[in-house]
Amino acid sequence: MEALILARLEDDKAEDLVCIDLADKSSVADCMVVASGRSHRHVGAMADHLIRSLKEAGFGKARVEGMPHCDWVLIDAGDVIVHLFRPEVRSFYNIEKIWSVEPPARPIAI
Repeated sequence: MEALILARLEDDKAEDLVCIDLADKSSVADCMVVASGRSHRHVGAMADHLIRSLKEAGFGKARVEGMPHCDWVLIDAGDVIVHLFRPEVRSFYNIEKIWSVEPPARPIAI
């Protein structure tokens, strides 16, 4: 499923495509894909194409949020969660930073 999603987004010219491994971080999904589209229309088209591709490949109907506005579209395909953003919205929420594992700058006193 992950390979299908990444290939579909690359075909649709997704920008700044990132795949985050969630296997050891969350039981919700194995992977989270984050990508940007150039406009509302581009984000909506990528989401629509991805949903159709998943269904055609036999992965069932993915749950989708955010399609009416297409600022941020969330596609929950089960093992893979996809976030499609317009660039301004992506930089505001900075979702990649939430899931990154970075050591703290200084030790935390207990």
